[in-house]
Amino acid sequence: MLKIQEIREIIKLVDQSSVEEFTYEHDGSKINLKKNNGVTVSAQPQVVQAVEEVKPAAQAVQQAPVQEAPAPAQPVKEAPQANVEDENLHKITSPMVGTFYQSSSPEAGPYVKVGDKVDESSVVCIVEAMKLFNEIEAEAKGEIVEILVKDGQLVEYGQPLFLVKPE
Repeated sequence: MLKIQEIREIIKLVDQSSVEEFTYEHDGSKINLKKNNGVTVSAQPQVVQAVEEVKPAAQAVQQAPVQEAPAPAQPVKEAPQANVEDENLHKITSPMVGTFYQSSSPEAGPYVKVGDKVDESSVVCIVEAMKLFNEIEAEAKGEIVEILVKDGQLVEYGQPLFLVKPE
């Protein structure tokens, strides 16, 4: 089984290359990476026996956005406003595909809230991937101005999680 750092490295290499799809199988595990318009679509380890069952679900997910082509008209109106603000803001992005958690446990408070000051080593959230909980650091000094995802939401590699106003 690959370590999470090795999987991250594979994701980065595929993302930076012209390869559209990459599959790795070893000891009954399978990792399948696909790019769609330059964006990584999936990076899911799968048991080889379950691959045939998973593929139809993945195809259904990929077909859904095609059927909903008229729907993105609303976010397009909001995008120009966000782009003006985003120019001066640092985006904290997800380094992997996984589940976003804003606290270390359901009973604990969130690592950060809007208005909190952070520095480069401040832990801002956890992204859980393959039963591993990875602490995500701010990597910038400033103030949290927006949290872009909800607790428990699935996130993609490179997806913005927070906006930080640099100091």
